[in-house]
Amino acid sequence: MLRGSTVGLRARHEEDIPVLRAELYDDVVYSSLVDSDPWRPVPAGSKDPRLTVDHKDDGSVRFSVVELAGGTLVGTATLWGIDTHNRLAHLGLGLLPAARGQGYGTDVVAVLCHYGFVVRGLCRLQIETLAGNAAMLRAAERNGFVREGVLRSSAWVMGEFVDEVLLGLLAEEWQQASKS
Repeated sequence: MLRGSTVGLRARHEEDIPVLRAELYDDVVYSSLVDSDPWRPVPAGSKDPRLTVDHKDDGSVRFSVVELAGGTLVGTATLWGIDTHNRLAHLGLGLLPAARGQGYGTDVVAVLCHYGFVVRGLCRLQIETLAGNAAMLRAAERNGFVREGVLRSSAWVMGEFVDEVLLGLLAEEWQQASKS
């Protein structure tokens, strides 16, 4: 398990899947806000590609997020679009409703940065998030991510186009901030 100050990132367990599906992905509005693909129902018992882990897929790593204090499942975290040639990847997370607003997001981003830069040896991490996602913007910026631009009207969300913010963090910037 990868450990932060309040959360751990561990392998996805089979018992995590129904909780994550019910609390994150069956919520049409939430799913539409965090997923770039349109929401669609996934029948119970079927393999939901957003939740299952394919160990042969080198392009993404999916974690379950647990609270360190008691081991309670609080969400999901992903390093995706891993490009080993250019040494970059994207990161994302989703917290269960009961876990939001407690600072877990900032810690998840920190642990994903450690994983990306130290464990995987990447040079750049990137986040794309909706301009209205204040929690993700705050978590990213607290971890040293820099706003690099706005992708205007780039996301179709619940009947309207909305802007996305592009943030980036380089390994050398992260290392400097870690020393301070």
